[in-house]
Amino acid sequence: MRLVSLHALLATASLAVLALEPAAAQTDKPDFTGVWTTYRGGGGPGGFGGPRAQPQLTPEARAKADRYREVTTGTNYTPGGYCVGGGMPSSMLGSGGYPMEIIQRPEQITIVYEAHTEIRRIYFGERVPDANSVFPERNGRSVGRWEGDTLVVETDRLVEQIDTQYPHSEEAKIAERYRLSTEDDGRKVLTASLTMTDSKFLTEPFTVEKKWQAVPNGHLLTYECAEPDWLSLLDRLMSGTPAESANE
Repeated sequence: MRLVSLHALLATASLAVLALEPAAAQTDKPDFTGVWTTYRGGGGPGGFGGPRAQPQLTPEARAKADRYREVTTGTNYTPGGYCVGGGMPSSMLGSGGYPMEIIQRPEQITIVYEAHTEIRRIYFGERVPDANSVFPERNGRSVGRWEGDTLVVETDRLVEQIDTQYPHSEEAKIAERYRLSTEDDGRKVLTASLTMTDSKFLTEPFTVEKKWQAVPNGHLLTYECAEPDWLSLLDRLMSGTPAESANE
């Protein structure tokens, strides 16, 4: 009986060790979970370590970007004005100055930008969707992997965007590297180095670095772009304004 009990105890202990292994393995990776805002320290404005780099555009891209500015300059015709998020790489490189929240799990990192409640998902391992099963979109398909304590993210399946500070075609690919550090004053800093390549829109790779700082116990506010218009319409309806006027 004692021998059987000893075997059972050893088996239980082995299972416990195996159960702990994934958690222990996770501790080798930095945890980016939390709310982050644009870095406010040394370097350039907006968390950039100097003058903000600009993509070097091909003639085709320049013509499209110029046409976009021609038809929108002096108007309020912007993606944000129509409740459309910035998409990559704008979402990571600016997000309108609004903060972002990162939720980290081993198989997926989810980034929620306060602006437009824009959501980006970075997949790992078996969670990575096949490229052919993903519709191209403004944030594309992001696949992550770890190189030591550095998070490497590669994004493809983007759509052409000229309504952005960083124009790109559907052929664009973005590679990012994220590193976590702590400054002398105790601030946690997330540094994102980003390189975008695009044989159709760029004459050379576009590289830029952006820093974010942690907001201890931070929370995102609700961003509902269409709410002011809805409340205005509701006020008009409730005050007895004719239906045809309320629908203007």
